[in-house]
Amino acid sequence: MVVATFSLVARDPETGDLGVAVASKFLAVGAVVPFAQAGVGALATQSYANPRFGPQGLALLAQGASPQGVLEAFRRTDPHLEKRQFGLVSARGESLTFTGSECHPWAGGVAGEGFAAQGNLLAGPQVVEAMAETFLREQAPFPERLLLALKAGEEAGGDKRGRQSAALLVVGEGKGYGGLWDRYIDLRADDHPEPIGELFRLLGLHRLLFQRPKERRPLTPEEVRWLQGVLRAQGLYAGEPTGVFDPATEAALLALVGMENLEERYGGGPEMDEATLAYLKGRYGWS
Repeated sequence: MVVATFSLVARDPETGDLGVAVASKFLAVGAVVPFAQAGVGALATQSYANPRFGPQGLALLAQGASPQGVLEAFRRTDPHLEKRQFGLVSARGESLTFTGSECHPWAGGVAGEGFAAQGNLLAGPQVVEAMAETFLREQAPFPERLLLALKAGEEAGGDKRGRQSAALLVVGEGKGYGGLWDRYIDLRADDHPEPIGELFRLLGLHRLLFQRPKERRPLTPEEVRWLQGVLRAQGLYAGEPTGVFDPATEAALLALVGMENLEERYGGGPEMDEATLAYLKGRYGWS
């Protein structure tokens, strides 16, 4: 199975988060290429991809192996290594990109402190160079930087066969759903005419639904009265729209927030962040 792909594996020096962004003319590339574990490392396996490289490589990094040590382990255990391509970054920022001699041209990669960019069946070396340069230059949050780098690779020629799918995987200690695991962004456009653009849309939606707000403000009486009307219309609140935030209003609002998958953003009380409130106003018609 040829997973002709361009990918960026990276570590955020500010947070220690690890991630993989990948695109390809291949169905559901996110199901095969990206692997990451918080506090350990991240890896992308492609070009006659060996999906075992993901768990094996992360296990070796967790045991203290260097990226070069991971490569040597793969060399000992995979007789078809010269058909493979992979990139990895450790939690310490050590990196490596490997392209076997039997990968389809153009194939290659570039690696540096905290990143590894690689690809095969590409328009040329400018693809991986554009990814690396963009990732190092941009000042956006880490997930957005990964996507901006992927977009730059596509604009530099990308997979010379065209486009079909893309994926973004980012992990961070305790940042997953409910704070219960490390995978906090795992987005895929499995078959789409503009897969990278679709990932940007999905990331924006993910930010709305799951990003925990840093600031909230008190709801005004007018906003509480409007919310009570909405809650009443949805059959969640039996009282009158008084503008007073009481326990019945809170219970109904928590139910509405759960229906809208916004429970990561609102946990009760008469305060709410602006993005959540703006979404509800747009969804239910603020007046």
